[in-house]
Amino acid sequence: MTQTKPKRPSDMDTFLRGLWEENPVFVMLLGMCPTLAVTNTVMNCLAMGLAASFVLISSSTLVSLLRNFIPKEVRIATFIVIIATFVTIVDYAIQAISLELYASLGAFIQLIVVNCIILGRAEAFASKNSVRKSIIDAVGMGIGFTFALLCLGVVRELLGSGTLLGFPVLGTRFEPWSIMILPPGGFFVLGTWLLLFNWMRRRSARKAAEQA
Repeated sequence: MTQTKPKRPSDMDTFLRGLWEENPVFVMLLGMCPTLAVTNTVMNCLAMGLAASFVLISSSTLVSLLRNFIPKEVRIATFIVIIATFVTIVDYAIQAISLELYASLGAFIQLIVVNCIILGRAEAFASKNSVRKSIIDAVGMGIGFTFALLCLGVVRELLGSGTLLGFPVLGTRFEPWSIMILPPGGFFVLGTWLLLFNWMRRRSARKAAEQA
């Protein structure tokens, strides 16, 4: 009796995993500090999502390139040095682009260095796979993280300020819910999205089981 080899995930499966099955925020509950702290405006969400995605893609690429040369005993320290290098690039780039945006993001740009999403993908995926697959995985995870931030940011800015990207949307008669742009609003909106996301995942899993 011959044993069939387990099917390896395709590039599309690897990419989509970060958006749905292993979404870093809604499934793995990683990166909660920036998710709760900077999602009071959509602009902050876009800036943080793009910054984290750049660091994630760049560090995953370099870790995968050097995976056969990094000693196992110092791999975590090496990963942190690589990540910190790209975080420094992002930090100076945001300062050059907009000091106001840099001030609104605060210390969370520097804290990308210890973001569990980036360090976790370097350890769990990039250090064990080819450059192409590592880039695909990093892009998927980066988009998944940015998508999660935007899910919170759109709701919080819309209800908390009545605007999107600073432009009025709900009119002058709308009374902003001030709590939405405060820390408690982040917890309320995140909890609601987690409830909805888990319900959708269970529903799709139940349908797949019924079809099987």
